[in-house]
Amino acid sequence: MSDLKRTPLHPFNAQYSPKFVPFAGWEMPVSFTSILEEHLAVREKAGFFDVSHMGEVLVSGPDTEAFLNSIITNNLSRIEPGQAIYSLLCMPDGGVVDDIILYQISKEEYFICLNASNAKKDIEWMQSHLLDYDCKVKNVSDQYAQIAIQGPRAESILMELIEEVSSIKRFHFKKVHFEGGEILISRTGYTGEDGFELYIPSSIAEKVANTVYDFGKESGLKLCGLGARDSLRLEAGFPLYGHEISETISPITAGLNWAVRFKKSADFIGRIALLKEREKGPNQRVVFFKLEGRRISREGATIVSNHKIVGKVLSGSFSPVLSSPIGSALINSDVLKEKKALAVELREKQFPLILVSPPMHK
Repeated sequence: MSDLKRTPLHPFNAQYSPKFVPFAGWEMPVSFTSILEEHLAVREKAGFFDVSHMGEVLVSGPDTEAFLNSIITNNLSRIEPGQAIYSLLCMPDGGVVDDIILYQISKEEYFICLNASNAKKDIEWMQSHLLDYDCKVKNVSDQYAQIAIQGPRAESILMELIEEVSSIKRFHFKKVHFEGGEILISRTGYTGEDGFELYIPSSIAEKVANTVYDFGKESGLKLCGLGARDSLRLEAGFPLYGHEISETISPITAGLNWAVRFKKSADFIGRIALLKEREKGPNQRVVFFKLEGRRISREGATIVSNHKIVGKVLSGSFSPVLSSPIGSALINSDVLKEKKALAVELREKQFPLILVSPPMHK
């Protein structure tokens, strides 16, 4: 793993002897104890995640909002300073470049969180579309570490350290001074639970991590790795780039229509293709499912109906809450419309696929 990058919190993680794995060019903890324990800790108490591998970019200048509205599917006029919004970057054919969260510092300044595997590509893509807009796109990924505190006890734990968190509403954020630096705290997350994401200057990342974890562990705060992060997001029905959304799976196909604002005043890249797909109806749709038994369906497994191939598995995991395998799949729309029986092929055997509506853990 010598060629892999390490987050500013690598020394903090290493002292607790996690299992490290390569992920998107980074050496990241996949688990500290077990994925099952960490998953349930987030659902029942609180989990601590190092997500410093995520990318961050700062877009600033007089034309910032106009520029961003031209490249994202959502509508920035719906939010005010101190609010965040989820959106997608799309190609002209409607395929997804990435899904992102934008934090409005002001109308002329936005802080944006990018997926780790796409950060370099996203920034280059943004810069290639600046054209005559009077603003700048600056990669600030190296300047920040990011911690996610997720779970029903997240607020009570953080509130004892940072009083301001109690006044932060869902998809809002504040900048606060803590442990000698300014951190951005947002009430967002990727687990399906209440929680916060802390963007921290790299220089004080370890200090903040030690303070938060040392205080929170008495209230059940548990260190969590990427394994639980994936099973939690799948249980909640959240997309992962390269799985439920990709260059070939559009927001319409993925069921993310709510994040595509066709009526906003600004035109945006992919609008025409996405509008046509919405009006015609997608040929395939992303769905979520569970299986009986214990066998997990992995990415790429075949979905059949009446012995005919009708789709494929996009993600698969085990749900500790449901005590059953769960997953997502891309399935032909006509088969779904006719409500035909579905099965997944695993080792030359077929297992009935039960469609469910996320969040599956509720």
